[in-house]
Amino acid sequence: MPRRVRPILAALSLLVAPLALAAPSAAPSPYALLAATEARVAAIGFRLTTANAAWCPVRQPQFGWMWGDPRLYEADRRVEALAAYRADDANHAFVAAIAPGSPAAGAGLSVGDPVKAIDLAPVPDGEGDHPFARITAIEAKIAARPANAPLDLHVGGGQLIRLTPVPGCASDFRVEAKDKPGAVADGRLVLVNQGLADFTADDAELAAAIAHELAHNILRHRARLDAAGVDRGLGKQFGRSARLFRQTEVEADRLSVWLLAGAGYDPGAAARFWSNFGQRKGRPLFQAGTHPGWRDRVAALEAEAATIAAARAAGQPLHPPLVDAPPPLE
Repeated sequence: MPRRVRPILAALSLLVAPLALAAPSAAPSPYALLAATEARVAAIGFRLTTANAAWCPVRQPQFGWMWGDPRLYEADRRVEALAAYRADDANHAFVAAIAPGSPAAGAGLSVGDPVKAIDLAPVPDGEGDHPFARITAIEAKIAARPANAPLDLHVGGGQLIRLTPVPGCASDFRVEAKDKPGAVADGRLVLVNQGLADFTADDAELAAAIAHELAHNILRHRARLDAAGVDRGLGKQFGRSARLFRQTEVEADRLSVWLLAGAGYDPGAAARFWSNFGQRKGRPLFQAGTHPGWRDRVAALEAEAATIAAARAAGQPLHPPLVDAPPPLE
């Protein structure tokens, strides 16, 4: 072996040896992963609701946060869970996520801050023993306030922080630690599974999925379906109930593309997301009657994005076709 090669090999062996002996890195805490997803969803939710506020018939104050609660975690995992948020108060609800550029960020709140009072009143405790009872009560209390009214929070250490919200579409956002890639809207809340965030290729695709659920809330689909007397049991898959559910899915798809555009996301992300979702591994073998087929869905989303592109090319202001007068559910 030539002499000049030996020193190089010796140097390489010194570099490689420590790597070979190094212990494998520990897997990230599931609570840290959940906290990271909550940060993503809080940012996307704040952007979608505030940028599209002019299109929403019902608005609420948006602060750009997401709430956490020690009660969500079993006692033997609580310290580990709170550490993911840098929270050290095991008694009070706390700030779990903050959207960049939001009132919560501008006021100096930090993730992990415990909230001990809202406008000099104790934080509502909620009804029943459901883990989310206190968060639900907090969200309802704040959503009922005027959309631009300042809010005072008493946080840890006796600090008083005043925040002035941005009016936005009426919805709050939550993340659940479920592996299934899914999301749901109940009229006032958008609930996103951890598995859905993991499935999406980027924030634009996650925004497309969240915009679809937000569109359900904006268009009052739950209330309109209830008023139409749909069957929410096994009968929802058939006949009139299935047809009405499918109509709301089509409406939410259409509006979601406009919500993406209004918030500065690529409208084409909706078609990309639903194309990937429709072809995912583990999807149901048979298409539910309550939802359009994924190919039809993607074609309709692409058509909606083309309509938006044409309006922009013509210098026309964007205005969704459904928010003013949704068609009857019949």
